[in-house]
Amino acid sequence: MADDDPDDRLMAMEALEESHLNNELHLVEDGEELFNYLKRKGKYKDLKKYPKPGIILLDLNMPKKDGRQTLKELKEDEELRKIPVIILTTSKAEEDILRTYDLGANSFITKPVTFEGLVEVIKKLGEYWFEIVKLPDK
Repeated sequence: MADDDPDDRLMAMEALEESHLNNELHLVEDGEELFNYLKRKGKYKDLKKYPKPGIILLDLNMPKKDGRQTLKELKEDEELRKIPVIILTTSKAEEDILRTYDLGANSFITKPVTFEGLVEVIKKLGEYWFEIVKLPDK
């Protein structure tokens, strides 16, 4: 998950626990850090500690490299473009929805305003992406 808001990252971790999914959630603060993670740079060299993600939850409005630019670069990268990217953002703007799908987003979800809503979204994401969908081998 790439999200610059520490409260949103904490709530996502708690929602994952609350929804009883066994998936591990790794957190980064912006698009630059996400690419460091995915390209094994700096502290992210250890593949066992920082495995390749099955999906990426991506916020749009982040410093350094925002979610739009990050998504564009992910989908242009031969090695990374098959990883499903789910936009999880506060934006409801039609322009953001259209642009991110044009850039290759797999889903666009507006963040729920309540913790209970986030738990429900995380639960449904887990069911869909890890129980129903067949993802490529890593």
